[in-house]
Amino acid sequence: MPTPEPVAFTIFGLNIMWYGILVTCGIVIAALIVYWRAPRHEIDRNQLLNFIIICVPVGIIGARAYYVLFNWSYYAGDVAKILNMRAGGLAVHGGLIAGFAAGAILCLIWKIRPFNLMDLCVPAIALAQAIGRWGNYFNGEAHGGPTDLPWAVIIDGQTYHPTFLYESIWCFILFLILIYVDNHRKFEGQVLLLYGILYSLERFFVEALRTDSLMIGPFKQAQVISLAIIVICVIAYLLLKRSGKSSRR
Repeated sequence: MPTPEPVAFTIFGLNIMWYGILVTCGIVIAALIVYWRAPRHEIDRNQLLNFIIICVPVGIIGARAYYVLFNWSYYAGDVAKILNMRAGGLAVHGGLIAGFAAGAILCLIWKIRPFNLMDLCVPAIALAQAIGRWGNYFNGEAHGGPTDLPWAVIIDGQTYHPTFLYESIWCFILFLILIYVDNHRKFEGQVLLLYGILYSLERFFVEALRTDSLMIGPFKQAQVISLAIIVICVIAYLLLKRSGKSSRR
């Protein structure tokens, strides 16, 4: 699987990158899905658009800031590099943290039940991740170590684990699982917490294969954060499930 040309086309001398196209497509498709499914969660569609207009840019800024922060030795003092997202460099965890934080704050301001809103959004977020990960393929980044597997990605004549592909496939499966759970959910927060557990489980193992991980000292930060999220979400899931049963009694 050779790495393709990262530039999709050129307009007035400006290269339009596949990375940006795929990330944008993922965001747009996710927004359409949550807009369509909003009535199922008793959320007004016009109010949902307000969330999207604010949370999506905040999430993108958070994803970029997170990536830059953990690569500060490369970006320090170079504003042009920091702003050049077309070359790649968005950290999923940073985007999720910023986006969820913005959503939670808006829920408090607008008096919306936060778990209900996030249950609506996370299946679509998983699908957006599945689509956006292909931007890494076009940029020849976010790959694993050398391998001879037949589905390896070829970069500069060397074959590597296509970790972007592993995560893309898992996130698409996760999207289907979460949609099903959302259609049969037992308590608010169930879908959100399952997303946290299942995505983090995949990310922990796939991150072990990557060669370009962001680091916290000697540890891969995505693995550290994934473990923390799994523990928190499992505890919260059990507590909310028990609380839901008590309420029904």
